[in-house]
Amino acid sequence: MSRDVSKNAPTNMKNRESTENMENKVRFRATGFNPKANPVAAWGSFIAVIALWQLGSSSGFISELAMPSPVAVAKALWQLIVSGDLWRHLGASLQRLVGGWIMGTVAGLIVGFLVGMFTWARSPGVALVSALFPIPKIALLPLFIIWFGIGEPSKFATIAFGVFFPTVINTFGGVDNVQRNLIRMGQSFDMPMTSVIRKIILPGALPTILSGFRISSSIAIILLIAAEMIGAQYGIGALILAAGNLYQTDQLIAGVVVLSLLGLCVSWLLGRLDRWLLAWR
Repeated sequence: MSRDVSKNAPTNMKNRESTENMENKVRFRATGFNPKANPVAAWGSFIAVIALWQLGSSSGFISELAMPSPVAVAKALWQLIVSGDLWRHLGASLQRLVGGWIMGTVAGLIVGFLVGMFTWARSPGVALVSALFPIPKIALLPLFIIWFGIGEPSKFATIAFGVFFPTVINTFGGVDNVQRNLIRMGQSFDMPMTSVIRKIILPGALPTILSGFRISSSIAIILLIAAEMIGAQYGIGALILAAGNLYQTDQLIAGVVVLSLLGLCVSWLLGRLDRWLLAWR
């Protein structure tokens, strides 16, 4: 009987140790960096800012002449909607924004891929982009007016020129960061160059390219307003300029609110595009 107990003792000790190890198992901590959006916090921040703004206007802390209350801005915005002026201005701005952004993006993608993939294009491409990118694009608007006239072509050129450079830089950076081992592997399997670009280089560079779209869209909106303030009859920039000249600060702030909503819509659309094109990640 004592022999059986002595034989089973090591087994019991092992079972007890395994049970203790299971109870003392360390929780898996490598959950990664995965921040999530919180719509409640996002909308809450907007509501808090508007509430503080209204409180300051109602108490007299904020002058109505310098900064109209949210109620006054809402009334001015409603008048613009009812009269149809908002849609005329917004339609003209959207036409310029989309057209200029597409032209600059297409040209930037082509040049960015050439600079990132071919030796003959890299040195002159990087040198020219580094020299021209720091130039304020608004400073070139008078030159574009001389070249293309004061009509729509100069506005399209200003927006396209501003969009072109960040698109080139992000596309070149995305292509340059693709792992060369993957490209060599595709070439070793005798894949055509078009297949290497479509199946290896483009998917690898796409996250950086899409990040560049967010930057270029913000620059496009800024340049749009600057271009519309010079020689434009319709457009959000022309609306803001006219309201400022007439000291109609409620309409001026209403135009700024429209710009903010436009930026939010563009950001939402690019976010949807991001999730659609990068669903494989």
